[in-house]
Amino acid sequence: MLRDRYEPQNLFELVAALRLKMEPVLARLDELLDDDVLFQRVRGDLAQRYPHTQSTGRPSTPVEVLLRMIIIKHLYGWSYEETEYNVNDSLVLRQFCRVYLNAVPDDTTLIKWANLIRPETLHELLDHVTEMARSLKVTRGRKLRTDGTVVETNIHHPTDSTLLGDAVRVLSRTLKKAHEVLKDQTALSRDSFRDRTRSARRQVKRIMEAARLRGESAADQMQSAYRRLLDTARASRKQAQRVAETLNGQADERATRIADRLADLLPRVERIIDQTVRRVLGGEKVPADEKLVSLFEPETAIISKGKPARPTEFGRMVWLDEVEGGIVSGYRILDGNPSDSEQLRPSLDHHIELFEHPPDLLAGDRGLYSEANERDAESRGVKHVAIPKPGAKSPERIAHEKQRWFRRGHNWRSGIEGRISGLKRGQKLERCLYHGSDGMERWVGWGLIAHDLRVIARAMAG
Repeated sequence: MLRDRYEPQNLFELVAALRLKMEPVLARLDELLDDDVLFQRVRGDLAQRYPHTQSTGRPSTPVEVLLRMIIIKHLYGWSYEETEYNVNDSLVLRQFCRVYLNAVPDDTTLIKWANLIRPETLHELLDHVTEMARSLKVTRGRKLRTDGTVVETNIHHPTDSTLLGDAVRVLSRTLKKAHEVLKDQTALSRDSFRDRTRSARRQVKRIMEAARLRGESAADQMQSAYRRLLDTARASRKQAQRVAETLNGQADERATRIADRLADLLPRVERIIDQTVRRVLGGEKVPADEKLVSLFEPETAIISKGKPARPTEFGRMVWLDEVEGGIVSGYRILDGNPSDSEQLRPSLDHHIELFEHPPDLLAGDRGLYSEANERDAESRGVKHVAIPKPGAKSPERIAHEKQRWFRRGHNWRSGIEGRISGLKRGQKLERCLYHGSDGMERWVGWGLIAHDLRVIARAMAG
């Protein structure tokens, strides 16, 4: 049964001799989280866990506790285990999270409940937090700066050999589970469930050793190892296809889950085999948007931004909108690596919908520039568009960009790069540790919500 709250207590009164109290920012954040809109929207998602979650079963961890512990987790960049430990260990955090003297939910409980929050809900929550900032006069939405960054997915550096090794290992592991379900229920031979992981590992090791060598013999050795590794991957794929056909005829729930898992894996394995044949054996340069770089995170894109330290990154492009006052008012998780110039209009649309007026100043880097973008922004009521034009410029354009308002607007734009750096260090947005597209939405969404709430709390405390 879904429970809303524990009976209120004040731990600071129970242990008055310790003179405990929350720091000013945390105290203001505690007040902000009493907002009923935040509570009800999270509760609406958690109520969907089972058909009768709201009315039957043993009492759950209260919604209020779950919401506050998730905020604390992303506010300090902790793992679920660290969140459980720190809240359990601190009377101040027990009071803040409204756990009081009750048992702190363990990390697995937090994970199960947190995974129920939908991406749409997070966008609504961030919009509501921005509205809170507006009502408290932390921001008025008079300025908008926008930029993108890469949030890495939690994968190892992809190479053709390790991807094939992953494919064989995961298929073999899944076939082992299928064998337990189909034992004595099928005419499939033992060879259909054969584990080829050790064979794949030997060939991956051969490829790594050959990569350290030079000369024609090393190239021949690598080609030979790749051919054997491809044969092993194809054999595992055929086994999985046979087993999947058999599983589809079973009524058992576990068999259905394994069949669904194989249905997800097999097309990815096929893509990995195809791109390896094209690139390694055929010498073809496979376009980045056609490559699969992870068996577990297939949405991961190959993104090259020309950074000296990281010329190529593997993850998702995240587009951020920030208004004055340090409030991140919106975000989008993009597919692939689209052009920056395509992102200005959606950011402006969202801003006008949220604040009910266009910004006086719209700032961005030169990647956002196009004549169409500049005209569109001005036609919609933006007074100042501070986006420098790349490449050769006419004398009129040079004079336009030397105006004082343009230079000040462009200087203000650079602050979003500092904001992104702070989000990556503070809210751990440099690398997403959740799985799938929904996991990326939760990782980024909760991080931005926690950041904005802290900015509002600091303004109130100041």
